[in-house]
Formats: sequence, C-alpha cells, structure tokens
Amino acid sequence: MDTTSAGRCARATDLIHSMTYFAPETEQYLTEAGLRPGRMCYFAGRAAPMGAVGPGVVAATFFNFNPELVARHIPRAWTLATPEAVVEARFASVDAALRRLLGNELATSAVIAEAAELARTAALACTVEGRPLYAAHADLDWPTEPLLVLWHAVTLLREHRGDGHIAALLAADLSGLEALVTHTASGRGFTPAAAQLTRGWTPEQWADTENALRERGLLTEDGTLTDAGTKLRTELETETNLMALAPWAALGDEGVQRLTEIGKTLSATLLAAGALPANTFTAGPKS
Repeated sequence: MDTTSAGRCARATDLIHSMTYFAPETEQYLTEAGLRPGRMCYFAGRAAPMGAVGPGVVAATFFNFNPELVARHIPRAWTLATPEAVVEARFASVDAALRRLLGNELATSAVIAEAAELARTAALACTVEGRPLYAAHADLDWPTEPLLVLWHAVTLLREHRGDGHIAALLAADLSGLEALVTHTASGRGFTPAAAQLTRGWTPEQWADTENALRERGLLTEDGTLTDAGTKLRTELETETNLMALAPWAALGDEGVQRLTEIGKTLSATLLAAGALPANTFTAGPKS
C-alpha cells in the first residue's frame, strides 16, 4: 500500500465526517441536549468522547484554535450537558444530516453498507499509542446502523490521522497558529478570513505569526510560502501520510480502491446538496 492511494481514499471520504461541522442538524440536536448555539457545539461535540475535560486538553488536542476561544465554552459546556448526552446527540444529528443530504434511499442502500464495512476494517487497524483524540473516539461503542458505522469509522480514521499530523507539526517546531498560517498560505483548506474567524485568532495575532514565519524563511512578504515553506509543508504531509498508513494497508489495495470510488460518489452527492458553505475553503475542507 502506498501513501498516494491511502491519501486519496482519506480525501475521498473526508466529507462524510466533516459535513457535520456545517450541518444545521448539529446545532439543533446539541442545543436540544443543553448546549448553547455556536462554537460550544463544535468544541463540546468533538471533545465529548474524552469526557468532561478542561479547556487545556481541548486546546492541546484540537491544536490550532486560540485557547482563549476554547476557554469561553469549555468547561461551561459540561455544566449544561453531560459528555454522554452530547455524544448521543451528535450521533443523532449525524444520522439526520446524512439522510437529508444523501437522500433516504442512498442513505439506507447496500452501497452505504459496503462502504461502512470497508471503513470499519480500516479503522479497526488503527492503534492508540500517542493518538489521544482518536483513542477517545475509539472507546465509544460502535453504532449498529450502517450509515452511522460509516460516519464513525471515517471519524476514527480522520482523528487518527489528525493526531499524527500534530506530532509531525511539533517535530517541525510549528505552533498551532503557525501550522494554520502555513497551511492557509499553501492555497489549501480555509481561506485566511475563515481560518481567523473559526479558529479565534485576531488579525494582530495572525500578522505577528506571519512576521515570525518570514523571519524563519518560510513565508514571503505577500503571504505565500517560500520554497523552504513549500518544502516543509510537503514533508509534513509525507510524514503524516506515513504515520496514517497502517489502517489503509490493513484494508488492502482493492478495498482502498473500492472505498475511494464510493467516497467520491458520496462526496459529490453531499456537495451537490449543499453540505459546505460558500467562500470558506480554497480546497478540501479542514475542521
């Protein structure tokens, strides 16, 4: 199994998970469970499998958010809804959102069941060492409905890769904000405005970080990556892909190819149904 095929499959299936950050059902179900609208639903929804953790743990595992933004919502969220209630509400919101976006016929089809088992096979090959956010999600009971099995499996694969990516960023001596700025400068993921808004960084903090990256020779005066910056981002992706290879290798070439095919079809359907907001991403979504 090569990293190119594995990366292609991860990208093809990513939207199955990441649509939840933009679906109105997420806020609907999580506020019904007791949370407040807005960013609290994101932080508590994604962190709930770790239990009633404090803002430091959430900021550490999510990595590129302003800790001050996190602290506005965590731990207050746990006084409004238990982590268990949030996890339950999150699964319910995913079920509702995917059925709406895909249509009930596709959401309950044999194709979904096939993709669910392929993704589960890959996810079960992940290991927990050094992967705290993945490990917390892996401790949850598997759902029974194929649609939710697929979402949970893709979530596990995504968080597993994300934990490894953080390790690579730390080895490269990049802070969370520096990682966000360099990724945005690469022309992928969030637009700069969306990155600052969703991650809670002020224009001044963003500008200071850009200046620090210029001093390191990673960013040009106009905010694009230098050759050294491009090389670093390429190396980071390569290292991340290598650390995320094991589950895809366990699935095998044929399984990866088939899951990629299904993932592309499902992602196209999700996009056509309006799963992502306009003017937020320059390329694939990053949460």
